[in-house]
Amino acid sequence: MSRASHRPHVVIVGAGFAGFQAARTLARLARGRADVTLLNPTDYFLYLPLLPQVAAGVLEPRRVTVSLSGTLKHVRLVLGEADGVDLERRAVRYTGPEGERGELTYDRLVLAVGSVNKLLPVPGVAEHAHGFRGLPEALYLRDHVTRQIELAAAAPDAATCRARCTFVVVGAGYTGVEVAAHGQLFTRSLARHQALRAGIEPRWLLLDIAPRVLPELDRRLSTTADRVLSGRGVEIRTGTSVKEATREGVLLDDGDTIDTRTLVWCVGVRPDPLVAGIGKPLERGRLVVDPFLNVPGHPEVFACGDAAAVPDLAEPGEFTAMTAQHAWRQGKVAGRNVAASLGVGRRGAYRHHDLGFTVDLGGVKGAANPLGVPLSGPLAGAVTRGYHLAAMPGNRVRVAADWLLDAVLPRQGVQLGLVRSWSVPLDTASPELARVPGGPAAPGGHPAPADARSHEHEPKPEE
Repeated sequence: MSRASHRPHVVIVGAGFAGFQAARTLARLARGRADVTLLNPTDYFLYLPLLPQVAAGVLEPRRVTVSLSGTLKHVRLVLGEADGVDLERRAVRYTGPEGERGELTYDRLVLAVGSVNKLLPVPGVAEHAHGFRGLPEALYLRDHVTRQIELAAAAPDAATCRARCTFVVVGAGYTGVEVAAHGQLFTRSLARHQALRAGIEPRWLLLDIAPRVLPELDRRLSTTADRVLSGRGVEIRTGTSVKEATREGVLLDDGDTIDTRTLVWCVGVRPDPLVAGIGKPLERGRLVVDPFLNVPGHPEVFACGDAAAVPDLAEPGEFTAMTAQHAWRQGKVAGRNVAASLGVGRRGAYRHHDLGFTVDLGGVKGAANPLGVPLSGPLAGAVTRGYHLAAMPGNRVRVAADWLLDAVLPRQGVQLGLVRSWSVPLDTASPELARVPGGPAAPGGHPAPADARSHEHEPKPEE
């Protein structure tokens, strides 16, 4: 796509729910009228809602990814992470996967950089906890959980066995609930094939400072999730948070100490720090835009998804929540409005109607309220999976096939060792990328030690 054509050049930064949909919409509407470039660290769109099923061995990793180049026709893909945006020069700086520096100039810009793990100033958390925002983190957790059950079976004493069989999830929101739900079923399956000490079984704890699980969703969904998780033996502790994390456990703010080797951090997300460096007004770290998704004072710049503070026209004075549902719809509006700015169609403001939420509780269980109708049990589970199949832009047959196989065959309890603990630090601005030995660090991330390869097969204390 040469600039010699003198066609407007549109750059879209990020290929999450918002960026993917913006690119797909724009490529369809403005085909032949603009050159569209998509800048993203990976060559795939990640369907985040199914990530807990990857960590629990239900789905193979590639099932939840969709090839960008194979799906987005007439869109040029550039692999890299944005380092900064120069609004005056109309340029985006980026770092490529092998450390090379580059720059993309634009006539129109869509910022859809999404979000990263939310950090809290809790001692030890950055060193001993792992987040759940990217495929590498899900793969690491799958291996780590499998390893802990195997090590528990060979533990020299009951205390060590019990600690390795204890799994703590912090954050009882959408992600935390699904991780705990699927994780409990996964470890129960693994334990059937391991000789654990008498009286010791996998133990899962779900913590949140909020008064109930799924505090951001309808109370009926919360009640259903609480009932299902509690019925499986998951210990739900509301009004509780972590005071300190160590290599061998966590100290809670109520004074209780939990011996564990697994701390999964699902306390929420924060906007990608890239937008803070643009120099424009922010709302709790999100770039402020108008209802048309334009950055005020820069009609050529649009922003959508988790990193954008989009006015909620249904609730004057409020901003839309950071959810995949909003990001998906905002991406479509951004694509249409960019096309309108190029003379194709008319622009429109972002308005939404709540379609309800679905929560996958593992097995055949779920909680859902499609169009406000509360559902639970197998019916909710079927609705949840049907919704995901309909929403996914690809891989539907493969996902359905994995679900069928999981229903009739035992899961494979093996660890592949593809992702190590140091590869997925919690404090990173790029959870979609695993660190590699001696490789370049992403903006805000941590490089792996240059000598990590020589030690990658040695057991590490945190694992």
